[in-house]
Amino acid sequence: MRSRMEIGDARVLVTSEALYRKKVQAWRNELTQLKWVLLYNVSVELPEGCYDLDKLLTQSSAEFTTRFCDPEQLALLHFTSGTTGKPKGAMHVHRAVIYHSISGFYALDLRPGDCYWCTADPGWVTGTSYGVISPLCNRVTLIIDEAEFDARHWYQLLSEQKVNIWYTAPTAIRMLMKAGDELAKEYDLSALRFIASVGEPLNPEAVIWGEKVFAMPFHDNWWQSETGGIMIANFATTAVRPGSMGRPLPGIDVAIMVKNSDEITTPSQQANQIGELALKRGWPSMFRGYLHEEARYQKCFVGDWYLTGDLAYRDADGYYWFVGRADDVIKSSGHLIGPFEVESVLMEQPAVAEVAVIGLPDEIAGEVVKAFVALKPNYEGDQALRKTLLAHARKRLGPAVAPREIVFRQNLPKTRSGKIMRRLLKARELGLPEGDISTLESDES
Repeated sequence: MRSRMEIGDARVLVTSEALYRKKVQAWRNELTQLKWVLLYNVSVELPEGCYDLDKLLTQSSAEFTTRFCDPEQLALLHFTSGTTGKPKGAMHVHRAVIYHSISGFYALDLRPGDCYWCTADPGWVTGTSYGVISPLCNRVTLIIDEAEFDARHWYQLLSEQKVNIWYTAPTAIRMLMKAGDELAKEYDLSALRFIASVGEPLNPEAVIWGEKVFAMPFHDNWWQSETGGIMIANFATTAVRPGSMGRPLPGIDVAIMVKNSDEITTPSQQANQIGELALKRGWPSMFRGYLHEEARYQKCFVGDWYLTGDLAYRDADGYYWFVGRADDVIKSSGHLIGPFEVESVLMEQPAVAEVAVIGLPDEIAGEVVKAFVALKPNYEGDQALRKTLLAHARKRLGPAVAPREIVFRQNLPKTRSGKIMRRLLKARELGLPEGDISTLESDES
């Protein structure tokens, strides 16, 4: 919270008295740009330098004239999750609402009258764009639940609210898988007709698990804080290919960019060639810059193409497949290894709940693969299981790609938006500075 307020030059803060005292009061005076603190649910003496929002509202006029804004005026500041470094403030404009609306219809199948639950925190880009704006534009009933994750509570909410469309994250799906298949059978989930996932690539095993437990697959889709909306998706009208991000939404031009012999970056027309995923600029929710970081923003483009920093490939049928963040890809003995590929194979084993894979320096191979594995309940991380996982990975991937080492962890370090922080694991393995960890929520133990 403090990081966002500092980067964003926050002038006004609206929060409850309880949260202000717990989260902000100790360092409020260090934010010299913060002018107004408006508190609701004030129960005791008003903190110094704050205003009682509930009292102010009773004194305000019921009349309000809508203020029309320029479509290109700054409307939203979405902060990146911090998995690759210090969070960046992606700037979005009022025009973005057009894309929030149409992408919710095409990618999530939102229809007027639906009951819809996006499990993302409203403070992150998914929770804002597809937890609030898109469902309102598409006239669906939206649910926001502030409770911490609990598998039984989630199933109860889906059942009691008769949720039709459910949009969640791979981390949450893996936690439900960890809780076991039998729990879901205790609840009536027949109202569900479409389930989707975003945040990190969804392992094929999780897609297949959705078929088994909910009689429908999870539909993965891909986008970023910078794109402001879903760019690539598995649609309700087409078959899901487990592990694939899907295909581009209408009006979105996607390319796989590679460097030629002259080191010039150009779009590739070759199927199954790995390169950097790029999008042709022009969609309404495209970010207009990084706040206070114009040079960094300009580096994201080659001509009209926005370079996403993700490596991927396109198959012969036009489906896109995630390989890994460019910074996470491992180069070992001439092989280009995507962490997602290795993680997905290890996830096939029934004992495995979550996996994070990193590359470590090696004098001969350049880099070798190391995997961190969190297990499901009632499984013990002993030498026998380690050998089983290593053998399975070597059989499925080959010895050059499979992990050289597997270590067991109770938890893996994640951001508050649920993304595994591989860079943090790597920094700790190499004894390097951890960098910005302001978005770190759960840590390994």
